[in-house]
Amino acid sequence: MENIELILIKISGDDRPGVTSALTEILARHDAGILDIGQADIHHSLSLGILFRTTSDRSGDIMKDLLFKAYELKVKIRFEPVSISDYEKWVGRQGKNRWIITILGRRLTAKHIALVTDEIARQNLNIDGIQRLTGRMPLGDEEPKSKSCVEFSVRGNPRDITAMRRRFLQISQEDEFDISLQEDNVFRRCRRLICFDMDSTLIETEVIDELADRAGVGDQVRAITESAMRGEIDFCESFRQRVALLKGLDESVMQEIATNLPITEGVERMMHVLKRTGYKTAILSGGFTYFGNYLKQRFGFDYVYANELEIENGKLTGRYVGDIVDGKRKAELLKIIAQVENINIAQTIAVGDGANDLPMLSTAGLGIAFHAKPKVKQTARQSISTIGLDGVLYFLGFKDSFITDNTSHEE
Repeated sequence: MENIELILIKISGDDRPGVTSALTEILARHDAGILDIGQADIHHSLSLGILFRTTSDRSGDIMKDLLFKAYELKVKIRFEPVSISDYEKWVGRQGKNRWIITILGRRLTAKHIALVTDEIARQNLNIDGIQRLTGRMPLGDEEPKSKSCVEFSVRGNPRDITAMRRRFLQISQEDEFDISLQEDNVFRRCRRLICFDMDSTLIETEVIDELADRAGVGDQVRAITESAMRGEIDFCESFRQRVALLKGLDESVMQEIATNLPITEGVERMMHVLKRTGYKTAILSGGFTYFGNYLKQRFGFDYVYANELEIENGKLTGRYVGDIVDGKRKAELLKIIAQVENINIAQTIAVGDGANDLPMLSTAGLGIAFHAKPKVKQTARQSISTIGLDGVLYFLGFKDSFITDNTSHEE
């Protein structure tokens, strides 16, 4: 290999069509082998790197032709020799794990990025790539529903993955932004089923509290609900107590509540993208099927599993029909739907906010606590607390440019 030369070329300048084509055509003409290539475009400014292999008798002519072409294209080019030993060390690092770190919030600042990258460095990880998933931020005051998301591709084996997750949770809470840490494996790139809790996740209310208000027992039911969501009392027992308090309520009240449900920010945008990209979607709720079916019809969910209220002579009896959908049942239903759809459990996602969602969050390949209670957020590996439910799309790697294009082509 004495005659072999490895040369890294670095090209920068204004981005325009044809730069990569023109430079690689020269390499092809001289029969050079490309060992690595990468390109980024930041505000129409090109940064292109190509590592190529050639022989010492050809390298001079290649660099001369590249230099003339760069001058013609009005870009800057630099040449850097790479030793074979350094290249072999780089190849040896390819077996290390890869991670995707996603940060998002209403507006990301230099401090947010500095906090995250400091922890990346502490864990002796190397950043391979950085990309912005959201559109460019305006210079003026931020919009109330603005979103900002940046994704880091990181390589290496963390020194202490538990400490890393703990640190990310700490800084996200202190500085009001969200951080997701996922292993970049084949399953992350091909999720296929996503299951949602309903109350306080897809909708910004607890429906049983709305029913209780109409029945005049709102304070009693709300106190039981909060205690159950905090994990202080058994969900099934709390459910029986709350449903019993609804006895005598007119059935027509449910339709009134359904048509006025406060839908969580981002649900419509998220569901449009998930449906158009082939995801199966399910509502797994400790709430009620009447409202789950309303959301299914409105947004196109594939499955709804919730609790059925017993109705006689147009009135709620204070009883329910069938088994209670509690936390354990949600996890079981997630597994069953995955089996029916022939989906590996690692390809599933679960999103919820309460303690009764923890079993399905831990069962799914990706569990996301959404605007969750403290206990849930501390237990779940991923969480979203600063933006709407369409933040889930960024954890899946979707970019705003794709989402906007996908949304604009209505049939």
